[in-house]
Amino acid sequence: MNRKCLACTALAAALLLGVGTMRAQDAPPAPDVMMHGGPGGPGGPGPFGDHVELMGFEGLHGGKVVKGAPFSATASTETTQTLPDGTSIHRTTTSNLYRDSQGRSRTEVTLSGFGPLQASGKPHTMISISDTVAGNHYMLDADHKIAHQMAIHQHGQPTAAQEQEFEQRMQARLQKEEASGAVKKESLGTQTINGVTAEGTRITRTIAAGQIGNDKPIQIVFERWYSNDLQVVVKSTRTDPRFGTTTYTLNSVQRTEPAATLFTVPSDYTVQQGGPGRGARGAMRMPPPDAPSAQ
Repeated sequence: MNRKCLACTALAAALLLGVGTMRAQDAPPAPDVMMHGGPGGPGGPGPFGDHVELMGFEGLHGGKVVKGAPFSATASTETTQTLPDGTSIHRTTTSNLYRDSQGRSRTEVTLSGFGPLQASGKPHTMISISDTVAGNHYMLDADHKIAHQMAIHQHGQPTAAQEQEFEQRMQARLQKEEASGAVKKESLGTQTINGVTAEGTRITRTIAAGQIGNDKPIQIVFERWYSNDLQVVVKSTRTDPRFGTTTYTLNSVQRTEPAATLFTVPSDYTVQQGGPGRGARGAMRMPPPDAPSAQ
């Protein structure tokens, strides 16, 4: 498998697992939920990683189906990192987001500045459709006119009980870190951002000197503005001196019903069972760790 295909497969898996069914909780999830790392995130796995914001999936995963709150919007994610020699690395993600009154959703994510994906000099766009009515999730391969179909529960969608348990664990963890002084949580009040009213929260995490070999304390600051009306994140900013600054912004919000065709597979597509890059047994085809990738 060449590097471009490997990267596309990994990003497709991240889209399936990260976006899920574009569902949002009745209340904002615990901050750690929004800051976990993942495939491709420079922060790696763990709290305050970069996966959610970097991939442009902020606020569009986990929780209950949101009905009766249709909208269309664009979203942008920008990550800027400055290296010690002064070199600046800039990555962008743009998205088109749609949700209908029944809770069905469509996400179109365009990646720019992601190494192998940019080999052709063209941005790469991934399209995901979550039909929460029929219980199916689709990844559309526009180049080959293929729709990869999976049942929603097959790509890691947690049950309500699992979500509640995870939420409780994250809240308990946050409270413990607050008590120790490692984390400080502040309310930023209410603000209207791009025409949407949202409530803000700032979380500052301090990595004490010596905790990861650092000779001085490191502060990571995460600000998040959440709309209880739309049940989505409107804006977030994460600043980490190790990885730079990532800003996610929801733009051009339209609260009208999107076209029904956006949530169906185009008639000229072939539907295949299983996610992108899966073999006959449904396993993700990935080279072994010691296998060199083709150039």
